[in-house]
Parts: sequence; C-alpha cells; structure tokens
Amino acid sequence: MKTLFNKPLTNKTLTNKKTLPTSTAGSLPKPAWLAEPETLWSPWKLQGDELTEGKHDALCLSLQDQQHAGIDIVSDGEQTRQHFVTTFIEHLNGVDFEKRKTIKIRDRYEASVPTVVGPVSRQKSVFVEDAKFLRQQTKQPIKWALPGPMTMIDTLYDDHYKSREKLAWEFAKILNQEAKELEAAGVDIIQFDEPAFNVFFDEVNKWGIACLEKAIEGLKCETAVHICYGYGIKANTDWKKTLGSEWRQYEEAFPKLKKSNIDIISLECHNSHVPMELLELIRGKKVMVGAIDVATDTIETPEEVANTLRKALKFVDADKLYPCTNCGMAPLSRKVATAKLNALSAGAEIIRKELSALS
Repeated sequence: MKTLFNKPLTNKTLTNKKTLPTSTAGSLPKPAWLAEPETLWSPWKLQGDELTEGKHDALCLSLQDQQHAGIDIVSDGEQTRQHFVTTFIEHLNGVDFEKRKTIKIRDRYEASVPTVVGPVSRQKSVFVEDAKFLRQQTKQPIKWALPGPMTMIDTLYDDHYKSREKLAWEFAKILNQEAKELEAAGVDIIQFDEPAFNVFFDEVNKWGIACLEKAIEGLKCETAVHICYGYGIKANTDWKKTLGSEWRQYEEAFPKLKKSNIDIISLECHNSHVPMELLELIRGKKVMVGAIDVATDTIETPEEVANTLRKALKFVDADKLYPCTNCGMAPLSRKVATAKLNALSAGAEIIRKELSALS
C-alpha cells in the first residue's frame, strides 16, 4: 500500500490533510543549461546520457524550488518534456513527426503538427520512470499532468481515423493505460490538461467529458482536469482580448463536469475576466483556483493572492479549495516563477489564518 509520511493513504482523501493545499497547474521554467529559457518547444542543449541525467537534475531543482516556496502538492515541473502535449505523442505508434501539416490549434493560431498515419498505440510507458524518480525524492503528495484526449487531437493532423471523436477515444484508452501505471508508481493526483474544453463546447458535451472519464476509468488516486486560457504567449493573450468583459466559457462545460467522476477541476481565475460566481456551478467538487497570473512578469503580492482566494471561497467550500497557478509557467524566467510560487504560498497562509480565527 502507498504511504505518505509512513501512514496509510485513504483513497481520495490524500490532499485533505491540510487546509488550502497549494499546487502548480503544470510546467515550471527549465534551467538555462538544459533548454533555452522562456521558450516553448525549446530544443534540448544536452544529448544521450547527459540529457537523461540533466533532465533528472532539473527535476530535482524544480522540486527544490517548489519545496522552498512552501508548495504542498508538488510536481515534476514538466522538466523532462519539451511540450505538455507533443512529448507524450512522440512515444506513440501511428504518428509521423516527419509528415507535418499546418493546422489551426484551439481554433486560434496556426502551427506545424505531426500526422496520424495509422492506428495509435502505446508500446510502453512514457512518464512512469520519471514519476518513480520523483517519488523517490519526496514524501509530499505528487501531481502528474497528462494531456487530455481532446487537446491531443487538436494538436495533430488526422489522416487515418478522419474523425476527431474516434481518435479521442483511442487516446483516452492509451491515457488510461499510462495513468494506471503512474498511479502504481506512487502518483497521488493525475491531472489531464484540457484547454480545448474552453473552445469546442459542443464536442466537450457530446463526447469530450465522456472520453475524459474513460481516461480515468479504474483509478483509485485523485483525478483532475485543468481548463485554462493558455500559456502567456502572444497568440493566447491576443485571443483573450477578443473575449469581452466577461469570460463565460466555463459555463458550457461546468454542469456536465459536476456530474462527472473527475475529483478536481483546475481553473484560471486571477487577473482573468471569469465571473467568480461560475464556480457555483461546480459546488461540491474540489477546485484548484488559479491565483497566479502566468501571462505577466509582475509578481503578485500575498494579499492579491489572498483576495482571489477570498472571492473563490464564496462559491467553493474551504476544504475543497486548492490555491494554484492559472496555467504552466514554462515561458517565464525561473526567478519570476519562483517569486510567484512564494506569493502563492504566502497568500494561502493569510487565508488559512483567517479561517482558523473564524473556527
């Protein structure tokens, strides 16, 4: 049986041990000696065994940064992958990375992507060895992120199934295989990143959430879905400017997500135009509330973080609120990202003290 601090874990109660446990949504900056800083899809600067060792060294540094900042639920910071979607796909059969097509991703920006040329399958685990390595480094709860089925299909050109839904179901089965092995490796929360849920609303409700439930089928660990407005890159920030004074995209998926078996819903809140009252639609679910803006180098003050959490507490019970970042922070400098993590922890502590004074 898995243990934490040498005590048996009760299924799906792991992160209830501390009020407002903090976490990150996903990626953290890589060290400059491993990959070009502040850049997505940055090529590795090392090769062979040096690259393998360098990735593990970077993972340890990322873990140390999280621990020093007081983050409660830690992750690998995605130090061993170039991109949150394509690195997983690289390890699958049926996808040709040499045969590339230009498509529109998330219905807003063009990118050159690999092509699905045959049946997709997974011959061996993708991240399990990295997860085992992280598990050996800490007794803290671990969260591991995987791409969600809908976001995977939106990052490829399909020349085989010729059906977004059929390909999504195949990816859901593959993700379920990986997730079960990650759980066995000691991962406590498995998160599926689904920014596509904020774009393709009809598909989300017709089959997207059903595919997500297939991906978590049989898991005993906690599960999460992360839905945000993207990294702080120009294509995303330009898109946000077109969304008006209120961003109500979450309204489309929340009712069905509330009925789903997903345990935790991870959202973008701070400095966004998402009406906080939309969280009422998922009351009863655990919510990772994004209290750190990843689209700016400006460091939040602890009080700014606390203010976002206070607003969320009107719609999320305190025992179900997890302070988090809006999205991954790979495009930021390590110095900025570390300062933001410190602010997240300090802001959460302000609210813990306020809640303690009321009890």
